[in-house]
Amino acid sequence: MHLKSIVYLFYIFSFSLVAQDLTLSGKVIDVNNIPIAYTNVVLSLNEDATSLTGSTTDDTGFFKIENLKSGQYQLKITYLGFKTYTQNINLNTNTNLNTIILEESTEELDGVMVVAKRPTVKRLVDRLVFDVENSTLSNNNVLDVLKFSPGVFVNDGKITVKNSEPIIYINDRRIHLSSSEVQQLLEGTSAANIKSIEVITNPPAKYEAEGGAVINIVISKNIISGYNGSIFGNYRQGFQYPKYAVGTSHFFKTEKLNTYINYNVSPRKDFRHNDEFVNFFDSNNINTSSWETDYDRIKKSSDHNLNANIDYDFNEFNSLGFSTNILVSPRKSTKFNANSITDVFGPNKVLDSLFITDKLSVTEVLNFAFTLDYVHKFKREGEKLSLSAHHTNYDYSDFQNVDTGYFFPNMASSFRDNRFQTFSSQYIKLYTGQMDYELPIGESSKLEVGGKLSSIDSESVLNQFNFENGESIEDLQNSDTFLYDEMNYAAYAAYSKDWEHWSLQTGLRAEYTNLTGSSLWNNELNRNDYVKLFPSIYILNHINENNSIYFNYKKRIYRPRYNELNPFKYFLNDNTYMTGDPNLKPQIDDVFTLGYTFNKNYTFELYYRYEDNPTLEILYQDNQDNVIKYVNTNIDHSISYGLDFTTYTKIAPHWYLYALTSVFYYDNKFFAIESNNELVSNDRWSLYAQINNYFSFLKDESLTFDVSYNYISPIAEGARIISERSGLNLNLKKTLWNNRASLNIGVEDIFNTQNFHTITKYLNQDVLFKSNMENRLFVFGFNYKFGNTVLKTNARQIELDELERLEKESNI
Repeated sequence: MHLKSIVYLFYIFSFSLVAQDLTLSGKVIDVNNIPIAYTNVVLSLNEDATSLTGSTTDDTGFFKIENLKSGQYQLKITYLGFKTYTQNINLNTNTNLNTIILEESTEELDGVMVVAKRPTVKRLVDRLVFDVENSTLSNNNVLDVLKFSPGVFVNDGKITVKNSEPIIYINDRRIHLSSSEVQQLLEGTSAANIKSIEVITNPPAKYEAEGGAVINIVISKNIISGYNGSIFGNYRQGFQYPKYAVGTSHFFKTEKLNTYINYNVSPRKDFRHNDEFVNFFDSNNINTSSWETDYDRIKKSSDHNLNANIDYDFNEFNSLGFSTNILVSPRKSTKFNANSITDVFGPNKVLDSLFITDKLSVTEVLNFAFTLDYVHKFKREGEKLSLSAHHTNYDYSDFQNVDTGYFFPNMASSFRDNRFQTFSSQYIKLYTGQMDYELPIGESSKLEVGGKLSSIDSESVLNQFNFENGESIEDLQNSDTFLYDEMNYAAYAAYSKDWEHWSLQTGLRAEYTNLTGSSLWNNELNRNDYVKLFPSIYILNHINENNSIYFNYKKRIYRPRYNELNPFKYFLNDNTYMTGDPNLKPQIDDVFTLGYTFNKNYTFELYYRYEDNPTLEILYQDNQDNVIKYVNTNIDHSISYGLDFTTYTKIAPHWYLYALTSVFYYDNKFFAIESNNELVSNDRWSLYAQINNYFSFLKDESLTFDVSYNYISPIAEGARIISERSGLNLNLKKTLWNNRASLNIGVEDIFNTQNFHTITKYLNQDVLFKSNMENRLFVFGFNYKFGNTVLKTNARQIELDELERLEKESNI
């Protein structure tokens, strides 16, 4: 039988009793005479439960409710996996009910949440809602769940939706970390408390104008008083090294106070092998030299994440919340080793020479973020005022030592050696203040307005040292301090209304940005300010119960990340460096979407997106000096359009299928910096497909099995073409002990087909890059819940859009 999840909510209000103080006690056991701890015991004055009090059983199954007065009560005892127990009581004296036996239930329980055994997908006008609570995916980390989410593609350290990088929110609050740190956080966080993943391809005005799509991770909540907790862990074995993640979460709620704390650590080692082939040309486009590089990288890390929330309800109208998110990557456990051998061939393909490079770097990251929230609810239902203040301190430092030896063929001794060291750091302070107001207008309309002020102060330092005769000498040409300050003022208004068959939502967001960037060593100062308007509109028509059609339009902005503005040349080795541009312009997107859903489960969606001044990191080869550059630059524009199809349907009683296919065209117009700045086009029709199968077994459906497959054909991205990728994943999960514990085992990328290569080939540019990573992983995970497991946490993440623009160098 297909079981539906039911959220059972108890509202327990404390009340003062001026009459005699009586007590009601008892003990709750199961049919095997085993005490049931943390059972919900609720006492009401009448069957309508207009006035409630209650308790939970302790480790021995005992409960006691005090401060009662004489009267007629109804006792209700509930626990997940057992039938609800009810008893009418005429309370005149202190009463001990002795032993109460709860019977197990495998049917749908009245008033108790029944565990859902497979994910479900719901299509809304502006988003897909992927419900994963208690599915086989809940034993994984959150990043793994994203890999299974509709329309989300996770590969090579990137999360993309419709070919653009999404912004990650948790409970409608933006995660205030850089892209790489967001992935570290999600990979080290258990999905046990995840209710659903919302993939919002065209975010409304209430969301920040920054970024493309939004992925909102919804954490389950409940308002029952009590305590629960969990411990979780997973083990992932690649073809080279294991990766671990362990953590614990704790939640405690009283009538007025909610507290939540989560800690996880993810020690791991990652291996990657790259092969790079570069053909250099002269001014007549004749091949003069070819380089072939064999590159091994090993990254060791151990990220510590701490999230904590404290919410206090002064009364039913006012509440105060404090949240903190702390990420620490210690220097002693964050190390990177890279070894490469480059063969240098002449125009006749004869080996001229080779050079061997050994690189060692250590990194440290400290990110401390704090937010204070105040919410006032008015007496009018749905009217609410929210205030928020935030501060973040971000401290990143890196040291690298690079040694290179140059050799002639068949010679054991080098004819030249070179060494350099680099010290780099970035320190950022962020302050934000935000206000949001919601006002219902009648029964079917709502007005939302709000404003936000952001202040950003960033300092980046780079010191490079070369060695001559064993002595360290600072390279002043490659040392600098870059200061960046930004002020952003934003205001928005949104209006929504529902009719019998129509729904309308429209909004306008305005943002003014003032920024200053200065290079101290070069004595360069760059100032810029701009005002941008971001309109949005959503129209939905419910043709009938099973069919609907919708249209939406949204304008979005991508501001350059701080490292993309940094003009430093950060050398990876003697012949390769990365650099930014302080004059980068923001990217502005216009996105149009037209969708049609028929028979509830089948949706076709047409979309068109125009990107003006996209910022990309493009690889260029300097044919004169034989140097490889990774340059952050604005390309002219990009155009993308396509047709998506999604369905979630029942194939058999215990088999559900979700499928998404997307056929799309992507055209990039970019300036060839090393080819007389010529405007070049790189375009490609591509196909993306995602198929997830969910199976359940046994009478109580406590054994589940997921089979997923994803595929993407070659795709154009800036100046390069990325080869096709695919992956087949299996995951088996078994729940135990009345769903208090679960184990899962699986294999990701069984056939190791997620590896890829990229080609950058146009005019006088010719680079082939092959990547081989630990994509095929054996996965084992566990989760154990204790305390009152019916409770859900108030876990959330702090919102901040500016810190998403933080980026530290990725070594893998």
